[in-house]
Amino acid sequence: MHITRTAIQFRANPGRVILRYLSLHGPHRVPHIAKRIDHMSEPEAEALLAQTRSLFADRHRRLDAVFRQHFAESTQRHPAPEHWPDNRRLLLGACMTMEYSTQAAALFNPSMVRHPDQSGLPEGAIRFIMSLRATGESHISSIEFRTGVLTADGAIQLDELTPYATRSAKNWQKTYTKDFVRERLRYFLHTSETILDELPDRFTATEAVQIMTTLPESGRHSRFHESQKALLEILDTNYDLVCEPDVPLTERVIFPNAKGESKGMEDVRFVQFTDEDGTTCYYSTYTAYDGETIKCQLMETTDFVEFRVRTMYGDGIQDKGMALFPEKIDGNYVMLSRQGGEFINIMFSEDLHVWDTWQTLAEPAFGWETVQLGNCGSPIKTEQGWLVLTHGVGPLRRYAIGVMLLDLQDPTRVIGRLAKPIIEPLESEREGYVPNVVYTCGWLRHQDQLIIPYAMSDSACGIITLSFQELLDELQKKNM
Repeated sequence: MHITRTAIQFRANPGRVILRYLSLHGPHRVPHIAKRIDHMSEPEAEALLAQTRSLFADRHRRLDAVFRQHFAESTQRHPAPEHWPDNRRLLLGACMTMEYSTQAAALFNPSMVRHPDQSGLPEGAIRFIMSLRATGESHISSIEFRTGVLTADGAIQLDELTPYATRSAKNWQKTYTKDFVRERLRYFLHTSETILDELPDRFTATEAVQIMTTLPESGRHSRFHESQKALLEILDTNYDLVCEPDVPLTERVIFPNAKGESKGMEDVRFVQFTDEDGTTCYYSTYTAYDGETIKCQLMETTDFVEFRVRTMYGDGIQDKGMALFPEKIDGNYVMLSRQGGEFINIMFSEDLHVWDTWQTLAEPAFGWETVQLGNCGSPIKTEQGWLVLTHGVGPLRRYAIGVMLLDLQDPTRVIGRLAKPIIEPLESEREGYVPNVVYTCGWLRHQDQLIIPYAMSDSACGIITLSFQELLDELQKKNM
């Protein structure tokens, strides 16, 4: 079986920066900054703002709009002087803004799907989207994208990057219903639905926080604090976000938007999902990390402009590495998982957001996967069965990527499995942020070609191609 390592590589670019709000410790910091700005003469304030614009305007889109947003955020508790002209408001907003290098530490763990827009292409070509995990200062992970075209003859053409990176925005106007919260409250211990009595039928997260924090002690029942904590967590991690539609996808950065993922959105696995009625959308699982605990999140989009982010619940939601099948089987959603951290497991559920039971699908069987075995993204459907990329960890935490084949009708049955990995770290790939690792979060089939974007020691990404038919032939030889 011939495997081709293409010459394409992606490396972390520390010059890729977004704008973030500058959080300062201490309640007096913002008033002190505002006081200094207020004491400036008009020429001084105008000169400092002009200098700031000249230094940063060519690095970001809509710089003044971000300054205005950060001015509004910084003055919620400490209003600025009413007499301030626009330039001083912008200057305070600029002082409360920082650049953040999304790729300062690493760029790795890609996944790949067909682009929702396949218009204007030559016959036999398809457009693709590649997601990447970018890690920056303080080891915070975010989601970034590359796009390109797979030609009819198998060539890979990447779209050019623009000089900008633009952060997606959380939709703070999203409204929730009591039923939405009630369905999720039951997965939290020591809570009471009576907390919902204090809320209107429809409410935003901001409105709920205001009501909960101003409720008098007389209105707080014995389970109030646990219930309040659960309510705020539900509203925090179940949200919608939107990207600016006129900003190219390769510019868009999905940065943590919730406290529950404040330290990172890790290892996103995108899949194009076809429902029973033939409609398609894109789902992705990812691991949300707040510095102490993890949550398994599910993101949904149809256009990569607007996204719905929801937490998954149930006894089966443990550990990392969830990967959704691209369609239902016998009316159930199907998910690969890794409860316990050692085996590949499989789950079935009628509810996309609730997973209660699992069973072991595959255990480590070969030397290169002695330590643990997991999936490397969503399966690919073929007439012969479900193709699953796996990762195995062997001695000295050396990662390699293998393949197995699952029965099409009964994916709990492994009907083929390669004894040797198809991707191992080369000598040139083993050094990096995390040595001796090759890893991917998803692959794509185009005609007879399988395209696997993969990370090298968490420091760069490359692309491997191989023949779909040759791989199937090998798997059928190794029928287990």
